[in-house]
Amino acid sequence: MPVDCFTERVAERYDASEAEMFAPAVVAPAVDVLADLAAGRPVLELGIGTGRIALPLGERGLRVHGIDLSPAMITRLRAKPGAERIRVTVGDFARTRVPGIFGLAYLVFNTIMNLTTQDEQVACFRNVADHLGPGGLFVIEVGVPALQRLPPGETIRPFTVSARKLGFDEYDVATQRLVSHHYSLVDGQSDGFSIPFRYVWPAELDLMAQLAGMKLRERWSGWGRKAFTSDSTKHVSVWEKPGR
Repeated sequence: MPVDCFTERVAERYDASEAEMFAPAVVAPAVDVLADLAAGRPVLELGIGTGRIALPLGERGLRVHGIDLSPAMITRLRAKPGAERIRVTVGDFARTRVPGIFGLAYLVFNTIMNLTTQDEQVACFRNVADHLGPGGLFVIEVGVPALQRLPPGETIRPFTVSARKLGFDEYDVATQRLVSHHYSLVDGQSDGFSIPFRYVWPAELDLMAQLAGMKLRERWSGWGRKAFTSDSTKHVSVWEKPGR
């Protein structure tokens, strides 16, 4: 079972530390696409966190059920307006089953990489397929591994450098593991934490979908639905479970 890295210490500052991801300009395009793909059907969010995406989907009248490993993150979600519309289950989203059949399941903001082994990622696709009805869709938003930006022999790449926040990804290309290191100033004092991930390539995700009985329907470079190219730094991919 994955380790819960989003402890009380991380959860209490999560919304503030990731404030740019909560901006309407970031949230609205994702919600627009997911609401369109859901087409009024029930929705399952894996790694629901503090409700960044689930709450606005609930405001649009969609029935949302979320799974998350972190009780501390869920506590923050449940304290927010509109949380009463969201059903939440504590558990490992690679294997936890919840009641109901869904028309859409999704993982956003690199959350698939929180599953740190290939076996867990494969299990996640199979778990999603078991939750989807015929014609159901599975959406993942995840970054493309930045290995092309690593000089030969280097293992660390900065992703955030500012006066109040530093972030570095530490890659192990032999295992596809990376550790994301975060450092920030909180009340005038330095604070830091590190989270393990397993990076994954688009073609590898397509194979996982195939093993789970799904096929690729769309792949974009972001929520604006622009074409995915070799220069894209992330992708939003949509796999479909066959209909009857």
